[in-house]
This record gives sequence, structure tokens and C-alpha cells, in this order.
Amino acid sequence: MARTTKREEIIQAADRLFYRRGYEHTSFSDIAQDVQISRGNFYYHFKTKDEILDAVIQARLAYTQQMLSLWETEGDRPEERIRCFIRILIVNQAKILSYGCPVGTLCSELAKLGHPLQADANKLFTLFRVWLRHQFVKMGHAKDADDLAMHLLARSQGVATLANAFHDETFINQEVQQLCDWLDAQAITAKT
Repeated sequence: MARTTKREEIIQAADRLFYRRGYEHTSFSDIAQDVQISRGNFYYHFKTKDEILDAVIQARLAYTQQMLSLWETEGDRPEERIRCFIRILIVNQAKILSYGCPVGTLCSELAKLGHPLQADANKLFTLFRVWLRHQFVKMGHAKDADDLAMHLLARSQGVATLANAFHDETFINQEVQQLCDWLDAQAITAKT
């Protein structure tokens, strides 16, 4: 197993802190303290907070791409692969209840700030959208694949937002079951 570099440690710490506290409320000092590095050494790796944000976004994009590739190999059918996406709400349930969706919260915050890296953060949603669209096409929904992908993305974001607002684990479980039932119905209509 490869050893984590100090730069990677900084990116991981920043990612955690941006998710938990928000980008705007996380300082260089917070990240340096989390990594236990002096500010001077910190500046060796990153000169600005925006450089760190860019590195966090790139790391999230790479991680998301790996996750989507893994789902491709784990599921024999598109429905099974899409179900992996739906179940991410369960896998990340504790984090969602505490902090919301990591993608949604970052994109929303950067939009409010009018931050120039907002478009780069939005690429995370685009990765999911394109991947889901591809799965729906494979399922047999070529005409409405993008609509179905956007519906599922919107529903999952709504679930994450409301579960976080109400801190309701039961709600997540119920919604995941409903999404799985909806997916089963989509699979049936694709075959008719």
C-alpha cells in the first residue's frame, strides 16, 4: 500500500473540513492544525485556499470515477448498477444525517458565494448524470434516459437534504426502498 504524501493528507483534511464546516468557514489554520503541519510547510504545498479547493474537487472527481467504474464491474445489469447509486444514501447515511450530501452541500455553497470553481464542483453531478443516463440507455430507455437520470439525481438530493434537515434515518430507508421500487418499475417498462 502506497504511503500518503503530506499533500494528499492536506487534501483529505480539507475535504473533510469543507464537508463538515463548509468551504467558507474552514481556514488555512484549521487545515494545518488538522494535519499537524506548520503554516510555512503548508504554504509549500498550497499557496491559496482556492488551490486547495481545486485539489479537493479533483480528488472527489477521481474518487467518483473510481466508484462508478467499480459499480460497472459489480453489477451485471444496468438496474443493479443504478441500485448501487441509490444505496449510496444508505452507505453514507450517518454522514448525510450530520452534514448533508457532500456534493450537494459543496455545490450549493460555491453557488451562494459565486465562486469561480463552482462549475468545476458541478462536474461531480455531471459525472453521475452521464453515468446514470448511460445505465438507463442500456436498460432500454434511450428516449428518456436523461430525464430519468435527472429525476433520480434530484430525488436523491432531496432525500439527502430532508434527511439532514430532519435528522431522520427512517426517512432515508423508506425513500431508498421507494427509489428501488421505482427502478424496478422502470426496468419492467423498458422490457415492454
